[in-house]
Amino acid sequence: MDPFFEIPLVRDGAPRNRARSFAAQLKAAILDGKLRPGTQLPPTRKAPTFFGVSRNTAAAIYDELLSAGYVVMRQGSGTYVADTLPNIAPRPKSEIDHSSKFRFNEFWIRPDVTAAMGFWRDSPTTHKNPVIDFRPALVDSRLFPFDVFRRVSSQQLRALERKPAAFKSPQGNQGNHSLRNAIVEHIALTRAVVCDIDDVIVTSGAQQAFDLLARVLVTPNETAVAIEDPGYPPMRVAFAAAGARVIPVAVDDEGLIVEKIPADVRVICLSPSHQFPLGLTTSMRRRKALVAFARANNAVIVEDDYDGEFRYAGGAMEALRTAGAADVVFYVGTFSKCMLPSLRTGFIVAPDWAIKTLVAAKNCMDWHCPTPMQIGIAGFIAEGHLARHVRKLRQIYRERRHVLLKNLKQHLGKWIEPLPSFYGTHVAAVTRGTLDCDRIAASLAEKNIKIHSLSRYFLGEKSLSGFVFGYGAVTSDQIEDGIHAMRKTIASVSD
Repeated sequence: MDPFFEIPLVRDGAPRNRARSFAAQLKAAILDGKLRPGTQLPPTRKAPTFFGVSRNTAAAIYDELLSAGYVVMRQGSGTYVADTLPNIAPRPKSEIDHSSKFRFNEFWIRPDVTAAMGFWRDSPTTHKNPVIDFRPALVDSRLFPFDVFRRVSSQQLRALERKPAAFKSPQGNQGNHSLRNAIVEHIALTRAVVCDIDDVIVTSGAQQAFDLLARVLVTPNETAVAIEDPGYPPMRVAFAAAGARVIPVAVDDEGLIVEKIPADVRVICLSPSHQFPLGLTTSMRRRKALVAFARANNAVIVEDDYDGEFRYAGGAMEALRTAGAADVVFYVGTFSKCMLPSLRTGFIVAPDWAIKTLVAAKNCMDWHCPTPMQIGIAGFIAEGHLARHVRKLRQIYRERRHVLLKNLKQHLGKWIEPLPSFYGTHVAAVTRGTLDCDRIAASLAEKNIKIHSLSRYFLGEKSLSGFVFGYGAVTSDQIEDGIHAMRKTIASVSD
């Protein structure tokens, strides 16, 4: 197969100097980055078509580049730009500071915003030990049945070949019908959320769902939005970027404290099943109070149910978005925790009065999510593979949770106390006394042990000190090793 080659070469000078001229132009294209390392160059037999020169002239051009170290020859394959180029001076940088503030929206260069949206980005370490990753909301991709998903996706694509998706216009497309139907059935069984297909809008993950809701629910510089504090930083950024007045509201052992929500709040954001990051479950009393507040103050609720499929004790707790609260609750779900984050697929279950507006905003953002991915996930759910995968994960996560709690009590009980949590893939633990958790987390990072201190989750006053232990991406053995290392670190800084 002939490579793409669309670098214009100028035919200047006498024909006898053309090889040297073309070699110089190709060298310049390589140095400028137009021809990237590993790029295949046209075969010499096609030189008249690509270069307008003879095969022998093209061979001479390549020989000159080869001797200078700019290309390599691969036997039976062709000529390629070298992966490692000769020592050359770095490309000069512009003398103009293109990052000047006047070129950006001030909001996006605020340190607190960049830090919140870099929530999962930690400084790389050079430690040789394997990574032990206690960060929350991560998944173990090794557990995912890639072979099954690949087979199901292939079947769905073949069906799409036989009957291509209707595409007269992307207007009004709120998601693939089969996927929305599968979502309705899945959340009815796992989260007791009862809704119709027309209530569901497919999004590119939960973060796009937050951004989409912020666009339609917020009037800039006017709408007040209450968020849990501590809470999930990227969620609050979406609403702040839309121009909302973001108001942090404290949580206690029953969840978000409704009595502390100002009366002028029009949007309330929370994760009632498994509060992020404390892991608490909002009590039934508070749930009723939230819905009552929303109705009394013409407000709405955004429910983030990011890992509600995983429950380890007690009876099932319904989502906040019940049939009786469907008029004021926007339910946000995702496949990042129960499948893979890289699928970038989530959804909103919205009140019927909001669907038309949300669809218009979604169309403005990206028209719709990729159809092949949607039908692959739809088939995976419809054939029962997601249910089987969730059951498998529940057992694995239950074992990891047991190992984590056991080791926390046995080795760190002197310093920290886990908070009650029966959902999800992480456990928060608060300090019993004075402990510099940020310093400990930084020290552990140097040993390739990644863990979050609670301080990074607060927007207002930091009322708690402690750590968040995720067990989604660590094995039981890694949990034990990580806790032992943490014990040594805490002991050294607390002496």
